[in-house]
Order: sequence, then C-alpha cells, then structure tokens
Amino acid sequence: MYKFISLCCSLVFIIGLTACSKDKPEEQAGTSPAQQQAAPEAGTAAVPPAPVTGTVLESMDAAGYTYINVATDSGERWIAVNQSVIEVGEEITFMDGMVMQNFFSKSLDRTFPQITFSPGLAGKGAIPPGMPAAETGAESFSQALSTEGGPGAPASGDMITGSKKAVVEFAEIKVDKAPGENSYTVAEIFSKATELNGQTIVVRGKVMKVSPRIMGRNWIHIQDGTGSPEESTHDLVITTSVEAGPDWDIITMEGVLAADKDFGSGYSYSVIIEDAAVKE
Repeated sequence: MYKFISLCCSLVFIIGLTACSKDKPEEQAGTSPAQQQAAPEAGTAAVPPAPVTGTVLESMDAAGYTYINVATDSGERWIAVNQSVIEVGEEITFMDGMVMQNFFSKSLDRTFPQITFSPGLAGKGAIPPGMPAAETGAESFSQALSTEGGPGAPASGDMITGSKKAVVEFAEIKVDKAPGENSYTVAEIFSKATELNGQTIVVRGKVMKVSPRIMGRNWIHIQDGTGSPEESTHDLVITTSVEAGPDWDIITMEGVLAADKDFGSGYSYSVIIEDAAVKE
C-alpha cells in the first residue's frame, strides 16, 4: 500500500511539472529573459529620427526659406527651413528631413552638394514628427515629392521616366508636334534624352496635372499621345516659374532638358524639362 501511495504522489508531481512547462512561454533563441522583456511588441511603429542640435555657422534667406550651415557633432550640414530669424553663433535644434544631393537654388544661384530640407526648427514653428503640415500653401520640397506622388507604379531603383511615384496615367489624346528644329514629341524626348541633355528644347502637350509652388517652381505633367504607358514614357514633367492659367489646356513649353535627374527619396527622372517658359 505504501509503495502504491508513493507511486501515485510521484505521478501527480510529474503531471504538475508538465502542465507548468506548457504554460511557460518559450524563450527566443539567442536572447536572455531580460532581452525578451525589452523586445518591442510586433507592430510597434518605428521611432522617428531624433532632432539634431548644432551651432549656426552661416545663414541666408531666399524665396521664403532660410538656408543654414550648422555645425553638428557629426560635422557641418546645410539645412533649409521655412524663413526664420536666425543668428550666427546661435544654437538650434532641427528635425531631420529629406536629404538632397547637388541641389541648385535658383534664387541664390548656388549649388549645395548636400542639403537637408527640414520640417522646421524646435521652438520656431516646427512641425512635430507625425503631425500633418498645415494647408498654408508654403513651399516645401518634401511637400513637392508628396504632391508629385500621385497615382502610378511604386518607386524602384530604376530610372524610367518622370518618377514612377508621379507618373500620370496614359490618356487617349493626340496633340500635334510643335514646329521648329528643336521641337520634339514626348516620346522623342525620352528616346533622345542622353543626346539632348543640357539642350533647350520645345514640346507641346496637354496639361494633365499641375503641382504649384514647390520650391519656387510649378511642376507640370503633359502628354501628347506618344510614348509607351508600359514603359512610362508617355508622361513628361516640366518645371517652370510661370503660373498656370485657368485656360491652360494645350500648351507649348521651352526649357532645358535634364537627363537622369535624381531628387532623392525614390524621385528619379530619366527626363525632366527645367526652367521652362510658355512659347507662343
């Protein structure tokens, strides 16, 4: 009888240990219990980049913006923010933003090898991370990319046409080519981009989309019925300081062709016409 009771107690003890082990969560391979406790839950949102603090070395205002050269712990950085009162020697904290390579400022007639377009300065009307920008109509290149990011295929590393993030869908239209030796159809512009790079060209097309007042320029999408929607060579982007008129439909534009223009953040244009003017 004693052996029978001892055997029953042992079985109860073993069953209890088994049940406890099933209730205990398995440890992740290669992590300690402390590391598991500190691990974020699945689906937790990524933490936005931390603000950057530095000392102002140089600043200048142009076209509603303040361009600032800041000495930070990681070195000097040029940033651009909405026009603000800044003094040399002042310590500022700015939100990190979109980094642009070889950005040319028309208003300053200067090229910045690298510049960050920041949402703003802490304590000077900056927009906190995650908060939407106010509908003020203020110019911002980050807003430019957002505005330009209309319907179209997802961005990739390939340069095919006006950025894949911005391509307007193909329209069944027919617009006659503008007269003149330096006039081209949209399809010809894409096919001859390399040889026409840096040249002034003329193109006529139907206005499909206008993104106004982006870094001092209006961004216009035109089509003339040529080009391939499969290869996204049907939609041409033109930047200009000319304000779009209410009667804009079929227009003729003259500007400088730039090939392989990369604005960063996936916005790469195999062809874009810049600083264009309306040609009568």
